[in-house]
Amino acid sequence: MIPIFGVAFLVVSHFFPLDYVRSDAFYERGLPFRLFYMMPIFFVFRMRFYVAWLCAECACIAAAFGAYPVAARSRSGGGPTVEYEPLSRPADGEVLSMTYDYETIKNIDPHGTDFCVKVKDGMRYWNMTVQWWLAQYIYKSAPVRSYVMRSAWTMLISAYWHGIHPGYYLSFLTIPLCLAAEGAMESGFLKHLSPAGRLYGDWVQWFLKMRAYDYMCMGFVLLTFEDTVRYWSAIYYCIHVGAVAFFLLGKLLEGHRDRGGSPKGKDGAVQTPPQRE
Repeated sequence: MIPIFGVAFLVVSHFFPLDYVRSDAFYERGLPFRLFYMMPIFFVFRMRFYVAWLCAECACIAAAFGAYPVAARSRSGGGPTVEYEPLSRPADGEVLSMTYDYETIKNIDPHGTDFCVKVKDGMRYWNMTVQWWLAQYIYKSAPVRSYVMRSAWTMLISAYWHGIHPGYYLSFLTIPLCLAAEGAMESGFLKHLSPAGRLYGDWVQWFLKMRAYDYMCMGFVLLTFEDTVRYWSAIYYCIHVGAVAFFLLGKLLEGHRDRGGSPKGKDGAVQTPPQRE
């Protein structure tokens, strides 16, 4: 897949250069075009990192770095998750074999990144070894307990790790807002859908997830505060506004269900009020 990703990067980046976004001519185009343009920019961004990280994985595999037996159930960044018996040669000289994998050094899952449904899952499939490190040493030691605030703390540290460009902070600190909106809609609406309705809901959520990452990518590649805000304002901060709207809608629906639902016992079963004789 590396050659395919490489060709896709070269072709799309040629027709949709990032520098065009910094020009005055770009902002003379209509809103639909300005909205559309962030999609190929994020596509080019993904293709570039797919090639880089897959090549890095190949180099590690060629050097036998990160090789563990399949029985070790290794995970990206963390290595083995269970105890395993190392391969040893018996006294009679019998040749033994053991299957190994390189999950420890796996850093990208292109299919998972592109086709997972949730913003939260998209983070897990991207830069996987670093995500493991952030989860273990930043997220779990965050000074707050709230999931959204711990995520914000983790994204702040991740932005600082990337550098001091304002675009990093603007982009990374948009993620907690998207996570809060996603969680609110899951609790207030999505989990109550029928299986068929959930299928359609997942497709809509996937589409919105990709547009959220398109939007955040623009800050990541434009880097400066002025260029990022100029672009976001040109599309009316649509992801920020949409995330706030979905968060409020999800909370409203959840509150409405809580008020209108039947009382439940400790085991979660619906309680029927006792009938009088």
